[in-house]
Amino acid sequence: MALLEIDNLRAEIEGQEILRGVNLTMEPGKVHAIMGPNGSGKSTLAHVLTGRDGYTVTGGEVRFDGQNILEMEPEERAAVGLFLAFQYPVEIPGVTMTTFLKEAVNSLRKARGESELDALQFTKQLRQRCKELGISDDMLRRSVNTGFSGGEKKRAEVLQMAALEPRLAVLDETDSGLDIDALKTVADGVNSLRAPQRSMLVITHYQRLLNYIVPDVVHVMVRGQIVRSGGKELAEQLEAHGYAEYAEQAAA
Repeated sequence: MALLEIDNLRAEIEGQEILRGVNLTMEPGKVHAIMGPNGSGKSTLAHVLTGRDGYTVTGGEVRFDGQNILEMEPEERAAVGLFLAFQYPVEIPGVTMTTFLKEAVNSLRKARGESELDALQFTKQLRQRCKELGISDDMLRRSVNTGFSGGEKKRAEVLQMAALEPRLAVLDETDSGLDIDALKTVADGVNSLRAPQRSMLVITHYQRLLNYIVPDVVHVMVRGQIVRSGGKELAEQLEAHGYAEYAEQAAA
């Protein structure tokens, strides 16, 4: 059974149609990448999937493990296993990473009818996650993303994903603003979280990220539609030749 099924999804923002009939199916345990030029609708798709305000769905369906998630609030989508790693993570001054993650994890556990973790249980688990990901415990005592470098913000997103254990992680341009060393570090963290029960949707402009997070399937999105899908070699073709061929196809 497919984990995610997107059928003819259409969406607009402020009356402007951005998604013009997106079709996509993802199996459990797979990594899919979506590539496309600026303005093609990649980030809009991520935001619509996770229920961000401001976007109006005008047609189509999105089923997650057979459930219609378009009828769910964002917190309900999180509870069934959706996670979004932001392109530009926000700062939350005065709230430590430990406090933020403990509240997030326990909110999900409560929504699922599971018992909440006490402070000692949670801290022990979180420190183990940091050890596995090569993240310093010092990050846990800092305010969320406050004063973080670009690489630290993205590592913090990976730590959040590890703590929340989503079934589908949507990574919206995780490589944005990262130098090559930070990119490798973040990619190593993402790869360590690959699992048979967890799928990932990686959104990016550039093929370089896919050298480190190797996808099972690559999709080309142009003008609000997925116009071609293929293996990882498709990303290399896009890097070499660009999107012009596909822009013409979408226009037709």
